[in-house]
Amino acid sequence: MLRTDPQGHGPVRFGPPLPDDGLPVLPELSAVLSAAAARGGHEPVGAGAALREAACGYWDRRGLHCDPSRVAAAPGAPTLLLALTAALGGDVLVPRPCAAWWAPYARLLGRPAFHVPTSPESGGVPDPYALLETVRRVRAEGGDPRLLVLSVADDPTAGVAPPELLHETVEAAQGEGLHLVSDETWRDTLHDPHDTVLLSPAEMLPDRVTVVSDLAGALLPPGWPAAVARFPAGDGGEGLHARVLDVLTALDARVAAPVAAAAAYALTEPEPVAARVAATVRLHARLAAAAHSAVVGAGALARPPQAGRHLYVDLAPLRDALSAHGVGDAQELEDFLTDRLGMPAPGGHRFGDDLQAPRVRLCTGALLTGSDAERAECLTTPAPLELPHVQRALITLTSIFDDLRDDAQRWEPPR
Repeated sequence: MLRTDPQGHGPVRFGPPLPDDGLPVLPELSAVLSAAAARGGHEPVGAGAALREAACGYWDRRGLHCDPSRVAAAPGAPTLLLALTAALGGDVLVPRPCAAWWAPYARLLGRPAFHVPTSPESGGVPDPYALLETVRRVRAEGGDPRLLVLSVADDPTAGVAPPELLHETVEAAQGEGLHLVSDETWRDTLHDPHDTVLLSPAEMLPDRVTVVSDLAGALLPPGWPAAVARFPAGDGGEGLHARVLDVLTALDARVAAPVAAAAAYALTEPEPVAARVAATVRLHARLAAAAHSAVVGAGALARPPQAGRHLYVDLAPLRDALSAHGVGDAQELEDFLTDRLGMPAPGGHRFGDDLQAPRVRLCTGALLTGSDAERAECLTTPAPLELPHVQRALITLTSIFDDLRDDAQRWEPPR
């Protein structure tokens, strides 16, 4: 009998948050927030001019021209996705696996969310042929697919979609009349920006793509909720923007004034912010490479992480060893590794994968333990992985996966 989620392990109430960077708040950001702390109110719905103009400058520097009248901000990307889903109507398509917060908002609105397989080379973007097949099947069964959510720099897989794959998927979505929401929360966290090409779907299909970015990806601490959305040009984008503002108004979803001030400052990317982002990306790229080496060395499977602060691990080769520990599915694997590692290890079922598939997302921010001073030191030392507190965390990770490998070898049948 297939195991179902027990009470206390619901996919919505216990969904994993965005991966934290594990670092102290940038002092310059704290100063901006503190200076605005006397402003006890909030921004207008969709945000005031300063925040919207800062968001336009951010996108302009990335080759996406933007008008402040086509920008909206909200307290977090989930709020924006909820408003977009409500405004667009119809059924929702998402990759498998996908960010844990994408599908629950469709279900909250009573909309079906259909998972589309991704190609072996990348997560975050559905395989174009699987997308066409899913759309046609849903329509044949009486459904009304209208929205495709994707991510070129992905949570949970930490992959970056190749431009050619993205182009094929965007063309397939355009041919089927879908609106695209491109979650670009992690676009500024590429581990090797010189060798990794990241394109936005908005560059390929400017009139049918809404770009959403949660500033907790690279610019703000996760506890300061702020996200921005860039709507397409043309009458369709204008109407969608207006409907989204209606939903945000109904939700009273406004960014707190001090957080808005910090967000506007961060989006202008002054030198302290740019330097912190670059240093944080370098640090987490090293941590992710070390974690990837540890899990692959133990016999697990994982794509080399290309972005973000996480990696996605498939422990199917170690299934026999896991079974000996009473682990038979992703929820039991989540419980087992969370307890052993002392850090969150959400199972793949949180991200739309099969409950029976032994997959987890590991976050590199959890490897940065210690005091604020110790964690800040990781950004300035030339060898952060050799710091005692980081080294201890990596040794723990490596030893736990090595123990599973050794257990698996003991359970191998004689040849």
